[in-house]
Amino acid sequence: MNPREYRTSEEFINRTRKLTELRETGVEPYPHTYAPTHESKWLHTMYDTNKVGTSEDAAKGTTLHVRVAGRLMLFRSMGKNAFLTIQDKSGKLQVMCNRDDTRLTGFTGLAVEGGQETHLKFIEKKIDLGDIIGIEGYLFHTQKGELTVYAKEITLLCKSLLPLPEKHSGLQDKEIRYRKRWLDLISHTEVQEVFRRRSLILTIIRRHFEELSFLEVETPILQNIYGGAQARPFITELNALDQTMYMRIALEISLKKLIIGGMDRVFEIGKVFRNEGIDRSHNPEFTLLEAYAAMWDYNDMMHLVETLFEKIALALHESTIITLSPPDKEETIHIDMKAPWKRLTMKESIQEYAGINVDAMTDDAMRTLLIEQGMKPEEVQKCSRGLVIVHLFETLVQPKLIQPHHITDHPIETTPLCKPHRNKLERAQGIIERFESFVMGQEICNAYTELNDPELQRTLLEQQASRKAAGDEEANPLDEDFIEAICQGMPPTGGLGIGIDRLVMLFTNAHSIRDVIYFPWMK
Repeated sequence: MNPREYRTSEEFINRTRKLTELRETGVEPYPHTYAPTHESKWLHTMYDTNKVGTSEDAAKGTTLHVRVAGRLMLFRSMGKNAFLTIQDKSGKLQVMCNRDDTRLTGFTGLAVEGGQETHLKFIEKKIDLGDIIGIEGYLFHTQKGELTVYAKEITLLCKSLLPLPEKHSGLQDKEIRYRKRWLDLISHTEVQEVFRRRSLILTIIRRHFEELSFLEVETPILQNIYGGAQARPFITELNALDQTMYMRIALEISLKKLIIGGMDRVFEIGKVFRNEGIDRSHNPEFTLLEAYAAMWDYNDMMHLVETLFEKIALALHESTIITLSPPDKEETIHIDMKAPWKRLTMKESIQEYAGINVDAMTDDAMRTLLIEQGMKPEEVQKCSRGLVIVHLFETLVQPKLIQPHHITDHPIETTPLCKPHRNKLERAQGIIERFESFVMGQEICNAYTELNDPELQRTLLEQQASRKAAGDEEANPLDEDFIEAICQGMPPTGGLGIGIDRLVMLFTNAHSIRDVIYFPWMK
């Protein structure tokens, strides 16, 4: 429905009329509060298989007394009785209303031909699917064994003025589900479960870092210099200072300043913003975890990642093994998160999974191989040897990394913020102490032994600034403030970044990032 047209729809007009009629008969359609005593899931767990009594017992008030509340999803009139289904946050529950026993809170009566309207008849006429109601009554089992509440009093908690999606076909259009997430949550309880799991994952992450003596911090979203990743920023204006500002593209720079200031272990979970494409695994606004620990290196961070993912798997699945169903494959795949994970250098991974020894190949030979894989010749010619190796890895190896892998020791061209390798031979070849972790062919984290040499840091950031001046929209400007902070002295540090949305996708078997973000960006 066009949002500008719903007020002229027949359903909206009819429900608005009912709203007026409810008020005229003493029913308050929007009361301030209601106090349920039970939720549907708990009641089903406790009493589905335990005797609670019959409808006659419930009518006498001798069974368990309950107050429940939820959205009305089904209404079936059956003579002197009516059966309702309500849905609360934990599930669904059947309710039985009786012509003689059920009362509607506030209803003062309505004259009809032949006498007064019964409460049940009035409920049937004026309460609609989608309305939120409270039910006070007594628990029983029907003859078919279904757990049911015998309603003594029904309280209207919220009169809905628009209908729910059609009950048979439901809400199937993915675009509408993403745009109107509230309808998606009402219509698909499994979607609610995904977001409850997201919340649990965040709780586990915070607990894991706190157990390791990390301090959770908050740093600015608006920045006058952006950095910490290669991405185009969103640009805005700070009117009070007449100054151009940028939405942060990473958390890194601010958190490193805190490490320099003596806060030895810090982490932040926050929104970052990258002005880039929208697809199955990218949203311009996403949630990022970054953590930094003084006196650690990338080996320590590898252990942290393994134990964190293992802990999440155990909490959600009671096993380190999770089962995934990729959209492009017919069979399910079992992923084992148990630590330790397989570790390969980037060069070793190319050797193992593509059968190529890059150290034995010339730059031209590797470029030819990339062109054969479909990369444009003009793009290949711009690449340094290090970037050619990275492209070979991404093309020939990454899709094969199904089980958890740490891929270590990347070319220096991939980042200006990472420490050169401690091995002199590797360092001479331009290798840095960086790792990325992969599951199901997707990168799930990025970590470094952080660069703390101020002179080298300046050189690398100046190279970034030169690339930006030459037209590279994803390169960063020179951040003199950060270089000054590094000059103050940063201890040896390990750093880590994990995209929370992709992590949730992994542990909830979601196929699109839009499935794990409440309100994803849409065209």
